[in-house]
Amino acid sequence: MLQVQVDLVNKKIETEIDKAQKDVKEFEEFIQEYRNHIGMSDSTELSLNKVSLDEMRLFAKEMVEREIEMHAADGLGIVDYALWSGGACVVKHSEPFTGGKMNWFAAKRRGSVHSNAQKVLELSFGIVVQAVTLEHVAKRVAYDRSSEPKDFQVTAWHEDPYDDASMRAQHVVHMAEFTYDLDKTNAQTFSVDTSHSDQQLVNMVRLSFSSDHGNSALTCLYRFRVHGFEPGTPSSLSLQT
Repeated sequence: MLQVQVDLVNKKIETEIDKAQKDVKEFEEFIQEYRNHIGMSDSTELSLNKVSLDEMRLFAKEMVEREIEMHAADGLGIVDYALWSGGACVVKHSEPFTGGKMNWFAAKRRGSVHSNAQKVLELSFGIVVQAVTLEHVAKRVAYDRSSEPKDFQVTAWHEDPYDDASMRAQHVVHMAEFTYDLDKTNAQTFSVDTSHSDQQLVNMVRLSFSSDHGNSALTCLYRFRVHGFEPGTPSSLSLQT
């Protein structure tokens, strides 16, 4: 019994230490951003006597407003290369029921698994894919969540109009397989393994579903996003960490 109590105390201490380390790291990042903001070099000692608290409050306020604006713009604050307004488009998809902004992919027959539901996107331009985001309606306003996607796969390749179509299959990269979790947020971002692709440039992405959360008639997709970076530019994901 005593050992159990000791283990619980140790676990609590570890949790508090992790939290404190995270707080310290965030504070150090804030101080570094403030140094950059006022043009102070890393070698110069930052003294509270030389810093106006009003100026620091104003800087903190600007940082918060910038983050709010970035996330309010598109929910995640990460560049989406599958955005229609940015030049991306759907070039192929399964037979759908269309309604509003969402796509409903019909099952082949009543009670069948949606093993053939898919959507192929042509991105705005060629990028190195680092992650994808699958989005559905928020659970607090959803009355039936059975049509939400569950298991899905992502493949990608680079396609040129002058390429031999019979050779394209050789260049398809299997990015990863994921599961959309109903207990998590409605917009879920999944990192892809790029180690095997040697930073491969792609402009075509296929999203394929193998199951949903119990609806036997159809699977509903609200939004699918593709994240990464263009060669020679910083990753939009690294900027968020």
